[in-house]
Amino acid sequence: GDHLQATGGGSYKFGDDFRQKLGVSLDKLDEMDSVVSGANFLLQNVPGAAFTHMSGKMNSIDISPDNLFPYLLVNIGSGVSILKVTGNGKFERVTGTHIGGGTMFGLAKLLTGCKSYDEFLQLSQKGDNFVLDLVVKDICGELACQKQGLSTSTLASSFGKVITSMKKLADYKPEDLASALLSAFTYNIAQISFLVASLLGLRRVFFGGSYIRGHKSTMDNISYALNFWSESQMQASFLQHEGYLGALGALMSYGDPRDENLNLEESQEENSHEAAGPTDVTSADEHNDSNIFPYLLVNIGSGVSMIEVIGKGKFERIIGSHLGGGTILGLARLLTGCSSYEEFLDLSRRGDNLAVDLTVGDIYGERGYPKIGLPASTTAASFGKVNSGKLSEYKAEDLAAALLNSFTYNIGQIAYFVANLSGLKRIFFRGAYVCGHEKTMDKISRSLKYWSKGEVQTTFLCHEGFLGTLGAFWSYENMGIDGLASHEVIREVLLGAPYTGQFPSSPLTREQENVGDTE
Repeated sequence: GDHLQATGGGSYKFGDDFRQKLGVSLDKLDEMDSVVSGANFLLQNVPGAAFTHMSGKMNSIDISPDNLFPYLLVNIGSGVSILKVTGNGKFERVTGTHIGGGTMFGLAKLLTGCKSYDEFLQLSQKGDNFVLDLVVKDICGELACQKQGLSTSTLASSFGKVITSMKKLADYKPEDLASALLSAFTYNIAQISFLVASLLGLRRVFFGGSYIRGHKSTMDNISYALNFWSESQMQASFLQHEGYLGALGALMSYGDPRDENLNLEESQEENSHEAAGPTDVTSADEHNDSNIFPYLLVNIGSGVSMIEVIGKGKFERIIGSHLGGGTILGLARLLTGCSSYEEFLDLSRRGDNLAVDLTVGDIYGERGYPKIGLPASTTAASFGKVNSGKLSEYKAEDLAAALLNSFTYNIGQIAYFVANLSGLKRIFFRGAYVCGHEKTMDKISRSLKYWSKGEVQTTFLCHEGFLGTLGAFWSYENMGIDGLASHEVIREVLLGAPYTGQFPSSPLTREQENVGDTE
């Protein structure tokens, strides 16, 4: 019979159809291999293949082929894979996130009823995310913010306003919901990409994948966010034809009998960056006051703030995340109508996230994706299985379970990367959304165990004043955060806020009105 080269999840999903209906058998090529060779081919052979996209302006960039490697390739499909590319046919998958295009689109279908991804993006262009998002000004008022040198329009918590408003899902405009979803998730992907690039010491980050597809707003969001977090040290680059990287790579594999797959043994030496942090071999019960420093303090309020505590009264804000407790509860309220965090946790206990989450097995079959060590049961895309826009077709319990999973894993992943970047082996969690909620604490512990392969010690500071852990008693004062704990202003998310969701440039909006349906 005829053979056709194919790649991606579809080559697994539709393989039988091709055989039965067309008599063609698909040679399944490894998706990562194909994407990387497609990207390398474009970057080395096509002038102007790479470009930046900031504030509605596209600029092509010239990269000389001998100065191309290494680079980070962030492939945004239904989930996100992050690859470090070091040469032709040479790459490793560094990490990924289950919060990707499938999550955005899945939630968009449920919240706005949109039928296609393009329709979702068009809606988001006309919306105002500040109707749902909590910004710093909402928390501490103009003056307090300015005293702390914080921008008042800084995004503190995506969907955080939903909690205090008495509105139901039907009271919100689909445009505003779409706008809040787009900024929440594109910013998160950009933040994780920034952290990974920083850990690997890479300045050049390319974004590709079927969920970018040349959409201006997505590219602008990602560029703006990467620029913000890296303090302009990193630039987001995009690729022409990038929806076809896999296909291009598959096309080029014709007549190439050599298998250039990098086996994992070869790439082990490139993993040495993981050991860059100081190794800390003190066993937990030997800790006393003097050696708990430095540690990472993660405060989960409606947003998430992360502070490195270096010694008594000495701390600095590192970074935060706008996807915090307010996001979980805000989305939970819209999706399930629950009225409190307790009720949400109770729902999630009874639900099955697999009713809405897409697993690696759903894409690649029961063997999973062994080449990069992803078992079939791994979540590939939270909410990636949602295919109907009717909320009523899904059980509130299952939606709650999927929400709790997606955000606790995300917070754990970011906390792990931040700790890793600062060489910290201990993370303390506190805040309204973890304390007193065993289920949340359990999920965050698991998440950190998963991301750090058990190397990071996770403790929850949930008894105000004193904390008993393994026989050592620390008070807030001894932990150096006395001043931090009592500061009413900082109590919430202030330290965690990334930045605004609206772009500073006005020409952007005018440009988009003319674009209409031409994309």
